[in-house]
Amino acid sequence: MAKQLPENLKGVHIHFVGIKGTGMAALVEILFHAGAVITGSDVAERFYTDEILEKLGLKALSFSENNITDKIQYVVYSSAYKLDKNPDLIAAVKKNIPCVLYTEALGSYSERAYSCGICGVHGKTSTTGLTGTILKELNLPSQVLAGSVINSFGGTCTYTSPLIAEKERNQGDEASSENAQNFNGKNIFVAETCEYQRHFMSFCPKKIILTSVESDHQDYYPTYEDIRDAFVDYICKLPENGVLIYCADDKGAVETASIAGKKRPDIKMIPYGQNAKGDYRLSFGKVENEKNCFKLELFKNCGELAIAVPGKHEVMDAAAAVALCSELLRDAGIVPLSNYQNISRGLINFTGGKRRSEIVGRFKTKSGNDVVVVDDYGHHPTAVKTTLEGFREFYKGRKIIVDFMSHTYSRTQALLKEFASCFKSADEIILHKIYSSARENPSDFNITGLTLYEEVLKTGIEENRVHYFEEILDAKDKVLELLDAPLTGAYPDGYLFVTMGAGDNWKLGKAILEQ
Repeated sequence: MAKQLPENLKGVHIHFVGIKGTGMAALVEILFHAGAVITGSDVAERFYTDEILEKLGLKALSFSENNITDKIQYVVYSSAYKLDKNPDLIAAVKKNIPCVLYTEALGSYSERAYSCGICGVHGKTSTTGLTGTILKELNLPSQVLAGSVINSFGGTCTYTSPLIAEKERNQGDEASSENAQNFNGKNIFVAETCEYQRHFMSFCPKKIILTSVESDHQDYYPTYEDIRDAFVDYICKLPENGVLIYCADDKGAVETASIAGKKRPDIKMIPYGQNAKGDYRLSFGKVENEKNCFKLELFKNCGELAIAVPGKHEVMDAAAAVALCSELLRDAGIVPLSNYQNISRGLINFTGGKRRSEIVGRFKTKSGNDVVVVDDYGHHPTAVKTTLEGFREFYKGRKIIVDFMSHTYSRTQALLKEFASCFKSADEIILHKIYSSARENPSDFNITGLTLYEEVLKTGIEENRVHYFEEILDAKDKVLELLDAPLTGAYPDGYLFVTMGAGDNWKLGKAILEQ
């Protein structure tokens, strides 16, 4: 079976199995604008990616062998579906149609561009979104694929330079080659690349951003060393004199970069962060008027930069994005300092992504309390802790209520104590049953949502501040009661209600807003 997509995609009919997946929908956007004919299938449940597909005039079909017509030339499929189980895939195999895994298709596309991979246990999506939003302000031929809808991309998962979009419509794969200064005639392609099951090993990067490395995906990486070594192997995919931009404030990223550097001394190592030396040394500034201000050494004589999203971790992601964009400018023979205003504008234009500190609504309670409802995908204890700390600093005048649903039994069991201690920046904590994964059997674990609840109480948080409801919507009345309670002088602005996790407890925030 072929694992490559053709160079010229104009008129090529590609069928996507699992087309509603975020990464799949993003790849659909890019291949659609490259001239491919797209069809796809998925489950009937509506997802936010349905809106992306509808903007392209596409609608997901139900899974069926009848979807696989003789006109289809390639099938791209999500790893959630198996060649011998899904009816579309079974039919495609029978017809000898090349079936390409999503990660292989992404890797195939990355080969034809000057590709930059953004990886790390935390911060991939925000860093990718920030990079794309800055690139929108720069005169570089670029495409960006993120793992979520990015508001500043116009409510899609991808950004494509107008130079590329226009020429792709007219010329197919010869798009804007004359504009790709110093990139060997290729367009810049920036993509979020995932470490799970070593998926990023299909990608072909010239530059890599590494945001963080720590233990995660315990079902596939039982030890920290297992996941660290996967990142090392990915870095070693860089070509001779390739570039690694890594976080100097993350212990795992520093160790990973060091190991990779010993294996590949030709790789150019560029650190960013407070502990970095050089152009991308970071200094945190004030948090005021719902803006995070900061300085980078490269622009020390130009003034501060700022982003309009909460959390020091987002500032770190912004520093990484600025570093990548500045290095791409240098590759194109452009001085980054001359683009300070453009970079600054790109940063402030970034307002987050779907389920990434996303403000989903606000309302007044019966007693007149102002409530902001936020949804966030944070599902690792480090991400939960840093995100809540960011909210505490950003929304100083609001009382914070967090509703958290832990995702995967294996992660919760392996990181139980870390999860229990990650909620200290919240005033009230609501917990639920564990949101399982299709790849694990709950009966294999001696842990439940109640186990986490009991562990949180052991950290010294008052029992009346921690609440447990097995089912998500059973907590609705309690949340409404908490939000309507009188506020002390310490919280003059009202409440911040946060649904957090990779599960479906976002439905609680939606129910609260509807009521």
